[in-house]
Amino acid sequence: MRTGMAAIEDNLSTAAGSQQSFETLLHAHRGILFKIANTYCWHSEDRADLAQEIVAQLWRAWPSYNPARTFTTWMYRVALNVAISYVRRESKRSRLSVSLDENLIESVAAPSAAAEPDERIERVERLQRFIQQQPSLDRALLLLFLEERPQKEIAEILGITPTNVSTKINRLKQRIRAEL
Repeated sequence: MRTGMAAIEDNLSTAAGSQQSFETLLHAHRGILFKIANTYCWHSEDRADLAQEIVAQLWRAWPSYNPARTFTTWMYRVALNVAISYVRRESKRSRLSVSLDENLIESVAAPSAAAEPDERIERVERLQRFIQQQPSLDRALLLLFLEERPQKEIAEILGITPTNVSTKINRLKQRIRAEL
């Protein structure tokens, strides 16, 4: 067993390699981070806060990462848990704040009648609104399904059975058809 300065140098070298590995993997899969932040937050400031919180939690959880599992599955699981907790925390905070007059916001933000939105953009916006209205678990499920993740991986990320994933996806598809 090495002691003293040599042991400290070994630990620092291992930590630096670990940090570099983490940064490399995080950079390669940063799209996951942005998708989750965009799914759970409307405002750019909130998205930035959530993304920062997710990265911090991923780094804290990094020592427990098991390389036998895929990094993206692990990343989704941590990131979705952070996002769901963030939404819960923010919803409690928003109940304590005074809401704005939504009619005023809509009149300022409404596009002019001359600029008709493209039908495809309109469908995407309707889908995004639908997703935002769903409970946190269903939002996570939709995000992973739209990314064409295998049901087994979705089940592992969300901590539910593959059968439950299939059932929930079918129910969400029915609600989407009815809504859109």
